[in-house]
Amino acid sequence: MTRADLHVHSSASDGTDPPAQVMRRAAEAGLDVVALTDHDTVAGHAEARAALPAGLTLLPGMELSARLNDRSVHLLAYLFDPDQPELAAELARIRDDRVIRARAMVEKLADLGVDISWDQVAAIAGQAVVGRPHIARAMAAAGAIAEPSQAFTADWIADGGRAYVDRYALEPVRAIGLVRAAGGVTVLAHPRSGGEYTVSDQEITGLAAAGLAGLEVRHPDHSQAERAELSALAHHLDLVATGGSDDHGSLTGYRIGGEIAPDGSYEALVARAQPEEN
Repeated sequence: MTRADLHVHSSASDGTDPPAQVMRRAAEAGLDVVALTDHDTVAGHAEARAALPAGLTLLPGMELSARLNDRSVHLLAYLFDPDQPELAAELARIRDDRVIRARAMVEKLADLGVDISWDQVAAIAGQAVVGRPHIARAMAAAGAIAEPSQAFTADWIADGGRAYVDRYALEPVRAIGLVRAAGGVTVLAHPRSGGEYTVSDQEITGLAAAGLAGLEVRHPDHSQAERAELSALAHHLDLVATGGSDDHGSLTGYRIGGEIAPDGSYEALVARAQPEEN
């Protein structure tokens, strides 16, 4: 059995640990395969490869921002060429808009009496793709909240919250097409994680028809009943059932390896990752 965690983040986006440390933790967790899936970037891949412990395979990936019917959805993309021009251009646009969005959220928080600045958030993010967890960490450092998780409420920066700001994201059918054209495959991330991230069976069926390769069945936010339903749907739609911890380091309690993809998931994704024929 291949022990694979196919959804992991590093400090290249909104995780707390550098890619090299993530690889060490993956090996310590007894994994055979780990996917580094930072938000809208592959910036951590080179460091991860250089630090890869013996016996551990790195599945190169990314968690791609998309919008479906005015709701945020996330696609896990694997084995694509990040230099494919159209995909690279869209990723650059997404990352640039993340900065614009984060600045606007900081301004909204200031209006609400939270004493943080953009410089503080930027310092926390460093070279990483900026995200809401960086703002949450700045809020906690300023004493506005006790811990970063408390920022993700309607009072602050949760989806639809008082200081929430929307951002640019791809329409998922287009995102799937871009990844396929770059030789990769896409998996719908945490479709039962609640709120606007919930994706209906009908919507999943439509994405499958557009070329979606897999469905993240095993995720910390999914109940056993939801896992059974998603597994049956994946089988019905000929999608690869996958799984991962969605580890963000200390922000999620160092849970890498806490969710293992169904046996054969990694091999099935590799088999489906082929360049789109012209």
